[in-house]
Amino acid sequence: MIPKINTPGSRTIGLLAYLYGPGKHEEHTDPHLVASFDDFSPDPGRDTAATLKDLQLLLDQPVQALAPHQRPRRHVWHCSVRAAPGDRTLTDDEWAGIARRLVAATGIDPGGGDAGCRWAAVRHADDHIHIIATLVREDGRRPDDYRSGKRAQAACRLIETDLGLTRLNAGDGTAAHRPTTAERHKADRTNRERTAREELRETVRRAVAGAENEAEFFDRLAGAGLLIRRRAAPSGDLLGYTVALPEDRNQHSEPVFYSGSKLAPDLSLPRIRQRFTTADLGPRSGAGHEGRTGMRPSLNPSSARRAAAEAAWSAVLVIDQGEDGDVAGQLAAASEVLDALATTSAAHTRQELREAAATFERASRSHIRAEHHHTRALRRAARDLVHGGPALGRGEDGATTAMVIDMLFFLALAAANWHAQRHHAQQAAAASQAADHLRAAYQNAAGPSLGALHQRGRRLTRHLHVQQAAAVREAVPHLAERVLAEPGWYALATTLTDAQRAGHEPTALLTEATRRRELDSAESVSDVLVWRIRRLANLPADAAAVSATGTPYPPRHGGQPRPRISRKSAAEPADCQETQQKLLGR
Repeated sequence: MIPKINTPGSRTIGLLAYLYGPGKHEEHTDPHLVASFDDFSPDPGRDTAATLKDLQLLLDQPVQALAPHQRPRRHVWHCSVRAAPGDRTLTDDEWAGIARRLVAATGIDPGGGDAGCRWAAVRHADDHIHIIATLVREDGRRPDDYRSGKRAQAACRLIETDLGLTRLNAGDGTAAHRPTTAERHKADRTNRERTAREELRETVRRAVAGAENEAEFFDRLAGAGLLIRRRAAPSGDLLGYTVALPEDRNQHSEPVFYSGSKLAPDLSLPRIRQRFTTADLGPRSGAGHEGRTGMRPSLNPSSARRAAAEAAWSAVLVIDQGEDGDVAGQLAAASEVLDALATTSAAHTRQELREAAATFERASRSHIRAEHHHTRALRRAARDLVHGGPALGRGEDGATTAMVIDMLFFLALAAANWHAQRHHAQQAAAASQAADHLRAAYQNAAGPSLGALHQRGRRLTRHLHVQQAAAVREAVPHLAERVLAEPGWYALATTLTDAQRAGHEPTALLTEATRRRELDSAESVSDVLVWRIRRLANLPADAAAVSATGTPYPPRHGGQPRPRISRKSAAEPADCQETQQKLLGR
């Protein structure tokens, strides 16, 4: 159940006219009372002799009994209560019971012989009711409705249990605005899968991902086809913005604009500006060097994904050990990476990644103030993904997609654990749901690459199998038997052999891959180790990229082969090392 208590109003008749009317877009059907303070109130929806004025006069009697100077200016209390999506349709009697429990819990009509306010519950749709009350009790005093929103949330958690409904987590005021009933009905009438508010929220989030400044952010919004209005102060300074879909019009054929803050709390212009404190996000070259012109060419899709995996690895360590403000900043930047990855993903992973990005954005906001000063690695990774362009979903970029999804999966689990420890129920649940979507996307992305590595592994000599198994037992003795029994062992044996041929020590790589993050939550430890080791050793993610001589080196930007990699080079890149040292005090 989702309760929403609105700001008190001043006209009882105005609210009643809306509740009993057709709605802004003809979305109200069969408006009628389901309960009231005395169960004998006139019902203009079902009683042809009753009028809205009759019900208004009855509700307002305690207010009118006061002297004019004693009457509160805003005396109309309004609470809507909505069933969760997927819940069964409740009966009028069940909604009546819900209304009585809510007015008692919020102090509007506490019962038990205590004087209460006059109220009525109106139903004009299958999935919700509205409760209207006047904020003067029968004895002329004001009700004790302090923190009525939190009290309503607590009551709804009990109601969900008693009625067998979906159990929701209590809100904390940081969630994005939900689409209104009118917006949902409008989307249905226009045959749109999502409301305009939801489409705009996703488009604005994607425009933020990896943007370096305001100019680039607004250019991206315009490039996405949105209508934009900027709000400026008399001095000319930009204060805010609103956006609209060109085809979303009101009854006067005018575009319906939404401000950034009405889409999500962190999409207001001041909050977006805070992300731009991380300077120098320009696309980098594959080799990490600038050309003679000082311009840094964009990464290709596979290199951008490999860089994103490195940044995500660093962020996981910060989430585990960093200060709260720094962790909140990392989660916000990780949300940008997910948005950028979803935007550039191939068809077979796109839907799950979009769902993961949309869900994780809820986990990226809490009451902990995000510090964005050390999010450069993740934000540049998001920028590289956008500038690297869409991936084809096969070969090296398909394999590196699996690599980055694998790392983002562990990042989402780390975020869920971090939020749970701080009792952020909604954020923890959102991070867990995002992890589920990432797991599904990973399965879609990893299959071909792991299959090829598996086939190569089955063709390895017995001597190499024994040698790599010994390395596993030495490096991770507590996980060795599990790893060796998994179907993914052949792919891991191939990866360790490739790393050995590239000049690395398999035992050292296994130790490095396992020492910084637990693996118990992984469905397949061997799969996780494959991607971590291929990333640490700078091996090509795609088995087909191994040369005919068996030398597994990915090409550098421009097509030239990379030199052999020493064992020391298996550490994080400079960006990630710098971020870790600053945030973890190392």
